[in-house]
Amino acid sequence: MTQSLAELSQALLKAAKDAGADAADAMAVAGTSVNIDVRNGVLEQAERSEGTDIGLRVFVGQRQANVSASDTRPETMAAMAERAVAMAKEAPEDPHIGLSDPDQLARDWDLAALELYDDTAEPAPAALEEDARRAEASAQAVDGVTQVQSSSAAYGSREVYLAASNGFAGGYQRSDRAVSCVAISGTGTGMERDYDGDMRIFQGDLRSPEDIGETAAKRCVERVGARKPQTGSYPVLFDERISSTLIGHLLAAANGSAIARGSSWLLGAEGTQLLPKGMDLLEDPHRPRTSGSRPFDAEGLPTKPRKIIDDGVLTGWTLDLATARKLGLQSTGNAVRGTSAPPSPSPWNIALTQGDASRDDLLKQMGTGLLVTSMIGSTINPNTGDYSRGASGFWVENGEIQYPVNECTIAGNLRDMLGRIIPANDARLHLSRVVPSLLVEGLTLAGD
Repeated sequence: MTQSLAELSQALLKAAKDAGADAADAMAVAGTSVNIDVRNGVLEQAERSEGTDIGLRVFVGQRQANVSASDTRPETMAAMAERAVAMAKEAPEDPHIGLSDPDQLARDWDLAALELYDDTAEPAPAALEEDARRAEASAQAVDGVTQVQSSSAAYGSREVYLAASNGFAGGYQRSDRAVSCVAISGTGTGMERDYDGDMRIFQGDLRSPEDIGETAAKRCVERVGARKPQTGSYPVLFDERISSTLIGHLLAAANGSAIARGSSWLLGAEGTQLLPKGMDLLEDPHRPRTSGSRPFDAEGLPTKPRKIIDDGVLTGWTLDLATARKLGLQSTGNAVRGTSAPPSPSPWNIALTQGDASRDDLLKQMGTGLLVTSMIGSTINPNTGDYSRGASGFWVENGEIQYPVNECTIAGNLRDMLGRIIPANDARLHLSRVVPSLLVEGLTLAGD
């Protein structure tokens, strides 16, 4: 961890104290990103950005204000602190805001065990361009592909440091490396598009550009000739590519902010059966080489594994300090924030219990129904859990894929859907959200 970010954070705290703040926390973030786009074998766009951002949150009594800047000169930080204190004095009182007690703070974390940063050399722009070219060429080589819409390669590194007047100070580095490709098949109104991509913390873990380009191409070719399915009630198998969206709706409803506002279809559901028995939803912020891992949250509290769902039963909410105080509970160490806003609760890495069956086994089990591989739009009633989304994928009869489908809508109720999910065993373990393909019986399809 470079000393400069630590010094910036401490300088912001001193400026806040000098300006009359009762308490404060400060964040400094430095990052580099490089993105290369290739089209038709020619470099289309190359972007590089570098910068440092700083943010300061101050408390005056039970009032708070947040300011941020990308200028790190001492006079700028002094002006930031003065403005923040003046803003806080005009803000409404909130009895729930405030820093954590010192005895709640994270200590003695092991950054090396998390493996959040790849210390190999930053890839040269030419190397990124070559990766993008290889992905595009691989996609173009697949019969049926009419064009490659985009092929990209990117690298990023980020350093974060947090300090607060309650004594907390700490930071960490992150890196990421990515390749993606979007391919198109067909012509005119019969054009179909699909994609593939991979992002990893360590460059050595990244899938080959050829694999990514070929997969994107095959996916779009498989969609040629798509038509609407029949309207009716059918089982739906959510492919592993998009199944995490279902669990995402659950996580959003179990967020402490939604519960505190009273705008969640899970209100009153704590301690009740939500998933089938035998299924857990585990949050693990300490999983190595995973984007959602971190040693502490944005309020300096230690992160720790927990079961959001235990044997199908909802155990509680995702909380930061303020929402926990509103609900009369303790923070779960899930605060996130940027430099320009105060903390809010958000989950880290999650993993849903996998089943014993493969996706093909579940296709056979469903008999006749829809395999969903892509979704667009979303109409979710936050208070009732009523669910409606546009979808495309493949029609299945007698357990076998028959033809591609598009322009259909899936509807149901999330509480009912989640209560009868059947998981496959195909989740990708390196993702932050490890969720396998999920079969849900009896959903309403609107097509022809």
